[in-house]
Amino acid sequence: MLQTSWIELSSAALHQNIQYLKKRIGPDCTFASVIKGNAYGHGIEQFVPMAETNGVSNFAVYDAFEAHRALQVKRDSTHLIIMGMVDDDQLDWVIENDIAFFVFTMERLEAAIKMAKRLKKKARIHLELETGMNRTGFDEDELDIVISSIRQNRRQLFIEGVCTHYAGAESIANYHRIQQQHLQFDKMHKALKKAGIVPCYYHSASSASALTYPHTIMDMVRFGIAQYGMWPSMETKMNNLLSEEAKFTKDPLKLVLSWKSRVMSIKTVNKGNFVNYGTSFLTTKNMKLATIPVGYFHGYSRSLSNSGQVLINGRKADVVGTINMNMFMVNVTAIPNIKIGNEVVLIGKQGDFKITVASFAELTKMVNYELLARLPYLIPRIVV
Repeated sequence: MLQTSWIELSSAALHQNIQYLKKRIGPDCTFASVIKGNAYGHGIEQFVPMAETNGVSNFAVYDAFEAHRALQVKRDSTHLIIMGMVDDDQLDWVIENDIAFFVFTMERLEAAIKMAKRLKKKARIHLELETGMNRTGFDEDELDIVISSIRQNRRQLFIEGVCTHYAGAESIANYHRIQQQHLQFDKMHKALKKAGIVPCYYHSASSASALTYPHTIMDMVRFGIAQYGMWPSMETKMNNLLSEEAKFTKDPLKLVLSWKSRVMSIKTVNKGNFVNYGTSFLTTKNMKLATIPVGYFHGYSRSLSNSGQVLINGRKADVVGTINMNMFMVNVTAIPNIKIGNEVVLIGKQGDFKITVASFAELTKMVNYELLARLPYLIPRIVV
């Protein structure tokens, strides 16, 4: 292996997560796996076949580039949906490859119709409705023109879905806003239905809303963070743990991702010396320090300087000094039998200890979504 660290993806953990989440949404609801952000840092090329093995056949990406990557590894029967960016000059490729895509402006709807006419092939679209997040989606006062355009161009369009997205279902502070969005979505999709526009799927729920507000589940759920073994927030986890409907006493979601490296060097530093760049860490006794060949270039945040921890030989080792671009140092004074080449766990479990993505994220002041998405492509992903 040429790289200095690697990521392991647990097939067993993913299987458990998907089975649990499928039970939560029921057999009549479609499980759509959200793999935007390089499958939340897990790697699109590695994650898609893993999920397919567990019965997932619908994947949602952000843009045409991610769709192209997924297309290279997916099964012929697997379906892709682009939720975000599609340039007009990408529409021909998207439509030719039967990839569905969100439509949330009249400009995009008109471009899709124009390209479908030129290709003589229907564009598979999901109409995104604006219900109160105020980001993307058709407003209620645009529905008449949308309906008129669809009616005039039925030969060019396959209305696969009608959808919306909730503004922060992971926080109880947004409760009223989520309920109002749900009511608005219901009102707008009824108007479409009355006009004869009935899709294959009505969908509004992501991980947070599906696990907190069951009435948002509908025909499809777009599962992101939960399938990877993490709760959208501690609020979501506690709400489920205390819920009579949930019926679990231990966390049913298992972390799919582990991040590992190896000890690069070991040295003893005498009492009274500064360690690494600057003067942020001064030894107060003779210390044995190990250097780990990972740094902020690899996604190990500089904010973990003097605060992070790793696992070596089943023990915790504190980060000392500043995180460099390509390496950092940890205190291994109390760890017996430390050797160059020992496995180092940056995220994951070793012995009786574990470093979760959530705990790692809290120290960096990032949300776990951001931490995962920042893991570089160059780190190898290995399915275990």
